[in-house]
Amino acid sequence: MRIEISGRGLEVTDAIRAYADQKCQKLLKFYDGVLEIEVVLDQERRDHHEEFTAELIINVVKHEPLVAKADGADVYASIDVAVDKATRQLRDFKGKLREHH
Repeated sequence: MRIEISGRGLEVTDAIRAYADQKCQKLLKFYDGVLEIEVVLDQERRDHHEEFTAELIINVVKHEPLVAKADGADVYASIDVAVDKATRQLRDFKGKLREHH
């Protein structure tokens, strides 16, 4: 399982990389069919303040990738919200698989 972290308009520091990696590792316990997680962090400056976007693209077995996206004033908070959204998506997906079989 691979976790790839990249930034657009933002330098991804070791601390941010470690934080995102730690949070993404928690997603693996919800569904073991996760092949790859791609984390894209983006920073935009709007009207004298910064806004961060965290996007998680989760490639799973035999399905289209799941995408969770969150905006926030802090890069760590946006990662947290995106991971929460991805957690819900993985739980729902696993539930659908159980019902289908």
